[in-house]
Amino acid sequence: MENLTFTLTKKIVTICLIMVSIGLIAIIYGVVAGSGGERIAANLLLNNYYFLGMGLIGLFFVAVHAIAESGWQVSVQRIGEAMSTFIPVAGVLMLLFFAFGGLHSIYDWTHSDHIDEILAKKAPYLNEPFFYIRLLIYFTVWSLLAYYIRKSSRELDGLNDIKYFHRLRKFSAIFIVFFAITSVMSSWDWLMSIDAHWFSTLYGWYVFMSMLVSGVAMLIIILYLLKRMGYMTHVNNEHVHDLGKYLFGFSIFWAYLWFSQYMLIWYANIPEETIYYYERLHHFKPIFMINIIINLAFPLLVLMTRNSKRVFWMLIPVAVIVFIGHWIDLYQLIMPGAVGGEKAGIGFLEIGITIGYLGLFFLVVFYSLTKAPLVPKNHPFYKESLDYHTNY
Repeated sequence: MENLTFTLTKKIVTICLIMVSIGLIAIIYGVVAGSGGERIAANLLLNNYYFLGMGLIGLFFVAVHAIAESGWQVSVQRIGEAMSTFIPVAGVLMLLFFAFGGLHSIYDWTHSDHIDEILAKKAPYLNEPFFYIRLLIYFTVWSLLAYYIRKSSRELDGLNDIKYFHRLRKFSAIFIVFFAITSVMSSWDWLMSIDAHWFSTLYGWYVFMSMLVSGVAMLIIILYLLKRMGYMTHVNNEHVHDLGKYLFGFSIFWAYLWFSQYMLIWYANIPEETIYYYERLHHFKPIFMINIIINLAFPLLVLMTRNSKRVFWMLIPVAVIVFIGHWIDLYQLIMPGAVGGEKAGIGFLEIGITIGYLGLFFLVVFYSLTKAPLVPKNHPFYKESLDYHTNY
């Protein structure tokens, strides 16, 4: 089997470091240009959460298929494992962000002069000590499970003992249960509490689905980049087809949750609920409309046919557009409450910080890919994955 091991070249490192530098320059530009602490903080939260989500979905991709004993995904499993290594990096950045002013810049519930009757009732949950305790629990457990899942997978490569596959499944099952709870709770903590007077019972699942779609899009993009560099020759159109079906199907399910949340709030027409959408429709209307168009209409129309999901020249543009689209989706979740319509915008600050985080994410993922063979040849389902084909 060709190209078993990925080599991190100086060119890749240089490109990633240039991207990170652009992000740092964007932050400095925001400070010098007087963009405001809230806008800078909101962008850091947006991108840290966005790329954390991709790391978590990489781990979710590995874990859910391990539990189901799926065969086809083994050929691309190493990409998901490498994506998961960004979780502890995002954890450190998130902790530093909140500890050095981000918490008070964005969340009204941290200011005693903003506490009213509603926030007082939520104080047993929304208070700083408990907030940091939850954050540490989330990242500690996520990072440990990511480490042990990757470790079990690599030991299976080296020792070819089925016990490591069973260990991989055990840790995967623990992660899925823990992630089902904490993906929702963390979205309450870091996103929904920006608008602390408002809540939605669909919010956590909506955010998870947005995270899932963008994570699948990133996995497809990384796979494409690796193939362009001459790696992953064992991955064929059948594997690409299934990834394309994921991108297509989950985009539709994201739109279903988007519509369900919006329709129920619109139909009930309760002021304390509709204020959430009033702000977004009156001050962020272009973003609001673009969000649903490019995250539903574009993947739906382009990926509707079978062949469009099997070839990179059609799948990659959709994956890139969806990556941008769900960044926009997260933007409209954060910016109205954190910054407001008058101060928010999309300029060099937003684009530059995103490029910086993307460069850091790629640097971590590509470095992690050097630590294990790209082909998990001792996996019990690898032959099934290699011979995989689908008729639909």
